[in-house]
Amino acid sequence: MTVLVYEDFGTGRHREASLIRHALGNAHPEELVAGLAGGIGFMYFVFEYAGRNPIATIVAQSHPEPWVQVALGRLGVPYDATRAMKPRWGRVRAALDEGQPAFCVVDRSSLPWHEADADAEMTGADPYTVVIAGYDGDDLLIEDGADTPHRIDREEFGAAWTAHRKGRHQLIVPTGPPEGEPDVDGAIAATVTHLTGPVLGNQFDVNFGFTGMEKFAAQLRDRTTRTGWERRFGSSPEAFREGTARLYACLEEEWTAPGATRPLYADFLELVGRAEPAELFRESAGHWSALAALALAADPEAGAEERRALFDACAEHVDRSLELEGQAVEALRK
Repeated sequence: MTVLVYEDFGTGRHREASLIRHALGNAHPEELVAGLAGGIGFMYFVFEYAGRNPIATIVAQSHPEPWVQVALGRLGVPYDATRAMKPRWGRVRAALDEGQPAFCVVDRSSLPWHEADADAEMTGADPYTVVIAGYDGDDLLIEDGADTPHRIDREEFGAAWTAHRKGRHQLIVPTGPPEGEPDVDGAIAATVTHLTGPVLGNQFDVNFGFTGMEKFAAQLRDRTTRTGWERRFGSSPEAFREGTARLYACLEEEWTAPGATRPLYADFLELVGRAEPAELFRESAGHWSALAALALAADPEAGAEERRALFDACAEHVDRSLELEGQAVEALRK
């Protein structure tokens, strides 16, 4: 017997917002779900590992709070969140039999449809949420961005569920309809905090929000030190190719909606009556996408002068986005 708790699959502009929206029966527009989850943010790190080129990472959406719990909480949707030593298959099946989807945090690289992903060995470090939307015998039906659910054997999925240590066997099940009105003010206040800081309350806060943008721009312009893009990503065609590819992916595809999530967040602000900051974030989005387009078009064989010009042009776009988003935050605070 096949049990499927909903039939609308696929990703709109943002994967996690779409997961939540479908799980709640499309009762809320994508932009509202995304905005209530925190919408935008900014995190910038460059990770270095022995034997490989540096890995630039930007997270342009709200981070690090989990989207599912935050969105459900601000929507007023009650939910049951549990952790266990091993997969609770009985709880999963009971939820699905009652028409309730099950959110799980997994190791993305352990899912067979992600095996060919670039840098697959790196993806397990990040929490990756999918939804168990149904079952068919011992097979599970998983929503993860495709237009139809992925079919996977329960034991194989269990291995992916176990592999992500920080989210091991976490299970989140919505348990009822919304209670009260969506917490729009709380969501906007959280976004302002994520941009202005502190976010973590430790030494890594310099990598988040506006200070993270300033650091990113400074390292793009840095011609001499080991942390500058000149030395990290201008040392070889391969390093340059990987660095620019990461810029495009992080601003348009991964852990974001297109345009560094800013257009989606602008739509949320318009929906809740905040037209002035919405327009400012929409203008900022144009600069993030322009930066991504420069990175996408970059020639891996470019000479030193061309690379330098590209890094400087990217830094100018970051500066302009930072200026616009500072104005938008001031408008939100009003």
